[in-house]
Parts: sequence; structure tokens; C-alpha cells
Amino acid sequence: MATRIPRASGAMRKAPQQARSRATTDALLDAAARILGERGWSGLTTNRVAEAAGVSIGSLYQYFPDKLALIDAVRQRHFDDVLAVLDAASNPDRTRMQRVADLVDGMIAVHSRYPAAHRVLMEESPRGGDSQPARDHFDVACRQRYDTLFRVNVPDASGSTKRIGGQVLAGALSGAVHEAARQNQLASPVLRAELLALVDGYLSQARPATPARRPRAGKTGNADNAGG
Repeated sequence: MATRIPRASGAMRKAPQQARSRATTDALLDAAARILGERGWSGLTTNRVAEAAGVSIGSLYQYFPDKLALIDAVRQRHFDDVLAVLDAASNPDRTRMQRVADLVDGMIAVHSRYPAAHRVLMEESPRGGDSQPARDHFDVACRQRYDTLFRVNVPDASGSTKRIGGQVLAGALSGAVHEAARQNQLASPVLRAELLALVDGYLSQARPATPARRPRAGKTGNADNAGG
């Protein structure tokens, strides 16, 4: 479990505005993610990050007050990348199969970006006191995008199915991708094929206009006579 740090840390000092500044912060975040994956939270230092990124420690501190701020920025970049994949996979101008491929390939690519760091981010690294609102915002935005994705790909589904369908798809795909990352299987063509089959099968299956209600307990035909 990640440790919670109850203080106002984890925030960037300033956001990069120019291309050169964005290149610097991207290099710092890449270096932080790489070191985090190789050395873990305890082995991550701002000096190591600056050296690996090829920038001065002073330049690092222009943007990030401490290593906690660096890690929260790495985590936020991951959130942004996931949301961008979901937006692309909801493009109504693409065919359904193209959207399915965009979703699967995009999720594999996002989680293949420093997969060891992703594990540390989820399981080991502390989080600043300001990081929970960012996580909450991501969770809400992610649910909304999965709902949109489901509606675009299953436009004839009933209202109740649309409300639940995105949630089911999110849980299935996220769980499969995260487990593949832990098992170092993200580059496997078999994994990609299975994920395509999973998503396409779920989105393309026929659904009744009104989902059947579960029978009430004791109302099934021969329930009282059933063995066991």
C-alpha cells in the first residue's frame, strides 16, 4: 500500500509554458520514472533525477520542490495518458473495430511506459497531501469516459445497461492490463489478441432491450424441491 503524507507537498512550483520548459520537465519525469522503477522509492533522489535528466539541480527545483512532487507529477502524467486513450477510443468517426484496437493498443502502450515504476507508484511510493483530489478527479473522469465509450460502441443498449456497461468494461480491461504489467506480459502478442477478443466480444454481444430481472428468492418454479 502507498503511504499517505499528510502535508501540502506534491505540487509543482510552476507549470512549464514554453516548449523548452516542457522538454525539461518531460526529461525530469522520464528520469524519475526510470529511477523509481530501478531503485524504488528509497533509491529515488532529486540529485539522481537531475543527473539522469541532464539538467542542473537548480533547474529541477524551479519546477519541483522535492521528490514527492516529482512522483505526483509522474502519476498525473499517467492519469492524463489514460484519459487520452479513452477519448481516442470514443471517436465516432472510427469504426468499432478501430476503436477497440485504439483502446487495447493505447492501454498497452500507456502501461508499457516504465511498467516497473507504475508498480512502485501504486504499491510503494508515498503521496502528497494534495494528491488525493487529483486521484478523485481521475476516477470520476475515467468513469465518465468509459461510459461514453460504451454508449458510442453500444448505442442500442438500454438505459440501465449503459449505466453499468462502462463500469464492467473498465474493471475487466484495467484488471487484465494491470495483471499483465505485473507479470511482464505487456509485449506479448497473445495478450493483445486476448484483450481484443475480450473488448470486442463484450461490446458486440447482443443485449435484450430490457434486461431480465433476477427471480426473487423462493419464487423459482421448483426451488423447494431442489436437492442440496
